[in-house]
Amino acid sequence: MNAALSPNTQAILLLTAPLIAGKGKSSVRPLSAAEYGQLAQSLRAAGRQPADLLTTRASETRRAAASGFDCERISQLLERGFLLSQALERWQARAIWVVSRADPSYPARFKKRLGNAAPPVLYGCGDAALLDSGGLAVVGSRNTDGDILEYAGSVGRLAARAQCTVISGGARGVDQAAMRGALLEWGTVVGVLADRLERAATDRDNRDALMDGRLVLISPYDPKASFNVGNLMQRNKLVYALADAGLVVASDYNKGGTWEGAAEQLDKLRLAPIYTRAESDLSKGLTALRQKGAIAWPNPQTAEEFNQVRAGFTLLCESPAPSQGTFSLESEESIVPPADGMVEEETTPAYSAGVSDVDMIAPADALFAKVEELLNGIKTPLRDTDVAEYLNIPKSLAQDWLKRLEQEGKYQRQSRPVRYIRIV
Repeated sequence: MNAALSPNTQAILLLTAPLIAGKGKSSVRPLSAAEYGQLAQSLRAAGRQPADLLTTRASETRRAAASGFDCERISQLLERGFLLSQALERWQARAIWVVSRADPSYPARFKKRLGNAAPPVLYGCGDAALLDSGGLAVVGSRNTDGDILEYAGSVGRLAARAQCTVISGGARGVDQAAMRGALLEWGTVVGVLADRLERAATDRDNRDALMDGRLVLISPYDPKASFNVGNLMQRNKLVYALADAGLVVASDYNKGGTWEGAAEQLDKLRLAPIYTRAESDLSKGLTALRQKGAIAWPNPQTAEEFNQVRAGFTLLCESPAPSQGTFSLESEESIVPPADGMVEEETTPAYSAGVSDVDMIAPADALFAKVEELLNGIKTPLRDTDVAEYLNIPKSLAQDWLKRLEQEGKYQRQSRPVRYIRIV
């Protein structure tokens, strides 16, 4: 994607990337995402950009902006030009591109939803334009049975038929099943990897989809980085940040990356509404996520039904929800907009429409409140078929919502024909 790195991106790579070009490790520790965020803010306050650290005024810039940092460490990081040139040569040979928060091609969804916690650098292979297309995040356990893998694959295939991008983590099990299902139907897929991007980028199973522009693989970690549990947990936030909604197909209870990622979204971050597989034999993990506010996946069977469910993503995302103002990839520090020499962008999450005490409600309740508000504007008695057509949703979902309105004493059910009248 980028034949040459911008000066800002060069500086950010030198400051934050491990630059694993050979077997040896750098003697100086790169800045973490949180540390770089602090430095970026200092540079901005001083009217400077990361690239200014590489100019003839570098010493002056470091003194002006690096207060609170080990200047010797900053200097050593910026002197790794040879390691960077080696790494760039290796990445380019494998069609791996690099973007930083200072680049206009950096995913807008990360900036808007994650603010200063957005990864300073992204490595990728494939069509980067897919990163801002939205879509359905399909996630689940690595170790699961064949029926669940088939279910994940069928969701991927149906999403592809509905022209909805599938977003996942690329791990074995549910992630890969959903991604393969979408690709088999010639759909588009985003894989957010926690390790070994270099290997995935050169895997023959991915080659055609990468070249056709149907698959993009990204990672905030060095393309040669090996498996790390911490990286895996942080990767989950990025999957949800790119998605319009998330579907958890399988999850352990109170442990594992799938549980941690989904529970964090439901309890705190709320970057996107969370659904769970809707079957009669739900696991303890999926049942607990439902209790936290996850929504039962309506199991659409056709592309048209899928897009009806997809319309519900928009309804839910427009409903009030808590701000993620305390989210940080590495700490509980308050989010501020990225400061990398770019024009400041609005950083309010897409799944947030303001902050107040009344906003602290579960996603399922937020969606239902929005539906009730829309239905209250209809003065005539409600029939399930009319509600389904009005909201562009499956009839079964309309029936569930009408039954809930009746149970809460807000509507009265009448028979022959079956209809619901609002109790004023």
